[in-house]
Amino acid sequence: MIITTTEFVPGYEVVESLGIVTGSTVRAKHIGSDIAALFKNIAGGEIKAYTDLLEQSRKMAIQRMIDEAERLGADAVIGVRFSTSSIMQGAAEILAFGTAVKLAKKEG
Repeated sequence: MIITTTEFVPGYEVVESLGIVTGSTVRAKHIGSDIAALFKNIAGGEIKAYTDLLEQSRKMAIQRMIDEAERLGADAVIGVRFSTSSIMQGAAEILAFGTAVKLAKKEG
Protein backbone atom coordinates (compact mmCIF):
# COMPACT_ATOMS: atom_id res chain seq x y z
CA MET A 1 0.00 0.00 0.00
CA ILE A 2 1.39 3.36 -1.05
CA ILE A 3 0.74 6.15 1.45
CA THR A 4 1.57 9.74 0.50
CA THR A 5 0.75 13.28 1.52
CA THR A 6 0.80 14.37 -2.12
CA GLU A 7 -2.18 14.22 -4.47
CA PHE A 8 -0.30 11.97 -6.92
CA VAL A 9 2.16 9.08 -7.00
CA PRO A 10 5.09 9.59 -9.40
CA GLY A 11 4.98 7.08 -12.26
CA TYR A 12 1.30 6.26 -11.71
CA GLU A 13 -2.03 7.74 -12.61
CA VAL A 14 -5.15 7.65 -10.49
CA VAL A 15 -7.74 5.59 -12.36
CA GLU A 16 -10.41 5.44 -9.67
CA SER A 17 -11.15 7.28 -6.44
CA LEU A 18 -12.66 4.97 -3.83
CA GLY A 19 -13.44 7.64 -1.25
CA ILE A 20 -12.14 9.03 1.99
CA VAL A 21 -10.58 6.59 4.44
CA THR A 22 -9.86 7.29 8.08
CA GLY A 23 -8.16 5.75 11.05
CA SER A 24 -8.19 7.05 14.59
CA THR A 25 -7.30 6.24 18.14
CA VAL A 26 -8.02 7.92 21.45
CA ARG A 27 -5.19 7.66 23.91
CA ALA A 28 -4.83 8.75 27.52
CA LYS A 29 -1.73 9.78 29.40
CA HIS A 30 -0.33 7.53 32.12
CA ILE A 31 0.14 8.86 35.66
CA GLY A 32 3.83 7.88 35.54
CA SER A 33 4.25 9.96 32.39
CA ASP A 34 2.64 12.92 34.12
CA ILE A 35 5.10 12.73 36.99
CA ALA A 36 8.05 12.56 34.58
CA ALA A 37 6.55 15.46 32.61
CA LEU A 38 6.31 17.57 35.75
CA PHE A 39 10.05 17.17 36.35
CA LYS A 40 10.85 17.85 32.67
CA ASN A 41 8.70 20.96 32.84
CA ILE A 42 10.84 22.23 35.70
CA ALA A 43 14.20 21.19 34.22
CA GLY A 44 13.35 21.52 30.53
CA GLY A 45 13.82 19.04 27.72
CA GLU A 46 11.86 16.50 25.72
CA ILE A 47 9.14 14.55 27.45
CA LYS A 48 10.04 11.20 25.90
CA ALA A 49 7.05 9.31 27.32
CA TYR A 50 4.65 11.72 25.56
CA THR A 51 6.69 11.64 22.35
CA ASP A 52 6.53 7.83 22.35
CA LEU A 53 2.79 7.85 23.11
CA LEU A 54 2.09 10.19 20.18
CA GLU A 55 4.28 8.15 17.82
CA GLN A 56 2.46 4.94 18.76
CA SER A 57 -0.87 6.72 18.31
CA ARG A 58 0.06 7.99 14.82
CA LYS A 59 1.19 4.51 13.77
CA MET A 60 -2.06 2.98 15.03
CA ALA A 61 -4.18 5.60 13.24
CA ILE A 62 -2.24 5.07 10.00
CA GLN A 63 -2.63 1.29 10.23
CA ARG A 64 -6.37 1.61 10.77
CA MET A 65 -6.59 3.93 7.75
CA ILE A 66 -4.63 1.40 5.67
CA ASP A 67 -6.90 -1.42 6.83
CA GLU A 68 -9.95 0.54 5.65
CA ALA A 69 -8.29 1.29 2.28
CA GLU A 70 -7.41 -2.40 1.82
CA ARG A 71 -11.05 -3.38 2.47
CA LEU A 72 -11.97 -1.08 -0.43
CA GLY A 73 -9.35 -2.67 -2.71
CA ALA A 74 -7.17 0.46 -2.91
CA ASP A 75 -3.62 0.53 -4.23
CA ALA A 76 -2.77 3.76 -2.40
CA VAL A 77 -3.98 6.47 -0.06
CA ILE A 78 -3.15 9.95 -1.31
CA GLY A 79 -3.46 13.37 0.32
CA VAL A 80 -2.87 11.89 3.78
CA ARG A 81 -3.27 14.31 6.67
CA PHE A 82 -3.36 14.13 10.46
CA SER A 83 -5.59 15.84 12.96
CA THR A 84 -5.72 15.78 16.72
CA SER A 85 -8.32 16.90 19.20
CA SER A 86 -8.69 16.85 22.94
CA ILE A 87 -11.45 14.49 24.03
CA MET A 88 -11.15 15.19 27.74
CA GLN A 89 -8.40 16.27 30.10
CA GLY A 90 -5.56 13.79 29.63
CA ALA A 91 -6.98 12.10 26.50
CA ALA A 92 -6.65 13.00 22.83
CA GLU A 93 -7.77 11.62 19.49
CA ILE A 94 -5.27 11.20 16.67
CA LEU A 95 -6.94 10.97 13.25
CA ALA A 96 -5.28 9.98 9.95
CA PHE A 97 -7.26 10.51 6.75
CA GLY A 98 -6.81 10.54 3.00
CA THR A 99 -8.30 9.39 -0.29
CA ALA A 100 -8.19 5.71 -1.24
CA VAL A 101 -7.41 5.26 -4.93
CA LYS A 102 -6.73 2.65 -7.60
CA LEU A 103 -3.55 3.28 -9.60
CA ALA A 104 -2.22 2.31 -13.01
CA LYS A 105 1.39 2.51 -14.14
CA LYS A 106 1.93 5.42 -16.56
CA GLU A 107 2.79 4.42 -20.11
CA GLY A 108 6.10 5.53 -21.53
